[in-house]
Amino acid sequence: MSETMVQRPPDAERRASPNAPGARIPPGLDLIPHRTLVEHTVDAWLPLRPGDRARVSPGDAVTLGAPLAERLRLPKIVEVPARFGGRPGERWARTVASGASSNRRDPHPAGELLFESNGRWRIVAAEHHDIIESPLAGIVREVRPGIGLSIRAAGAALGGVLALGDPTHGRLEIATDADGELRPRSLDVGSAGAILVVGARIDAEALTRARAMGIRGIIVATLPGKDRRDFLASEGRQRAGLHRLPPFGVVVLHGSQRRPIASAAMGLLQRLAGKEVAILGGPPSVVFDPAGVVLEPDPPGTVHVRSGPLAGRTGRWAGLAGPRRFPGGLHLEAGFVRFGDEWPVPIPLADLERLV
Repeated sequence: MSETMVQRPPDAERRASPNAPGARIPPGLDLIPHRTLVEHTVDAWLPLRPGDRARVSPGDAVTLGAPLAERLRLPKIVEVPARFGGRPGERWARTVASGASSNRRDPHPAGELLFESNGRWRIVAAEHHDIIESPLAGIVREVRPGIGLSIRAAGAALGGVLALGDPTHGRLEIATDADGELRPRSLDVGSAGAILVVGARIDAEALTRARAMGIRGIIVATLPGKDRRDFLASEGRQRAGLHRLPPFGVVVLHGSQRRPIASAAMGLLQRLAGKEVAILGGPPSVVFDPAGVVLEPDPPGTVHVRSGPLAGRTGRWAGLAGPRRFPGGLHLEAGFVRFGDEWPVPIPLADLERLV
């Protein structure tokens, strides 16, 4: 909702250039909300479903690619006779009487007890299972059967707002600039095994094709709701297939309304190009090893536009602008922001943020 008309503050002629070394930062900057660009403590949450069997315990050290759990493929609910002493969550295995034989293969020889009803147990079982591999290195903090497990990651994270698909890892590649868009025909098999930064947006067709080509993940600024639903439907069909593909994940950095990747986030991703990173769903983030990565702090007075027509741009705080009228007849408290050598522009305070 930012106003794009260029206006000069009343005392613009008397102010020194805000880009000059040691220039005074006008008051009001403390009214701008701030957030952390990079989190240095990351607790990754990997969900488990009833029937999944954890292969790690709290306190275990895990490495990249280490097996974490066995996940049931196409689980089913099966009724079995009740047994004495069974409790929900325990493993169950069918017993065969001594000397008994059967030519018929049992498709559900084992499973997990769910609940008892009318003298019979409901168990969850499946004919096949897949191995869930760790997308990062760290220490297992918690294991809750049928719910999930938590890993304290040995790294830092760039946060997003949404993640789809599975946790995954791969080398980072920059496919477009911050405001670009990746078309399906632009994908290359040479990117197999990589996690691509694709700029402002990507559609469901490109996501599906990227998965089929062996790409491990996508980092994008925005993803509209329709493309999100189409991708999730495609993922559901893929999970029902007999052949399991490598994990594929998508992390959305900013939301659903098209905008470029924020300059601070894009600068960090460019410095990570060629390095191994991981995509997590809980919390939605890109995890990386901070060793050797220079995290440059913003100069004093730097603000970032997080919403509105100028979303994604970075400027310098130039002082309070007072109540201003913006499109739609809204009157909002605003501040002046200078972009490069342009005259300061009034922008609603709620559309701005600082990175610390």
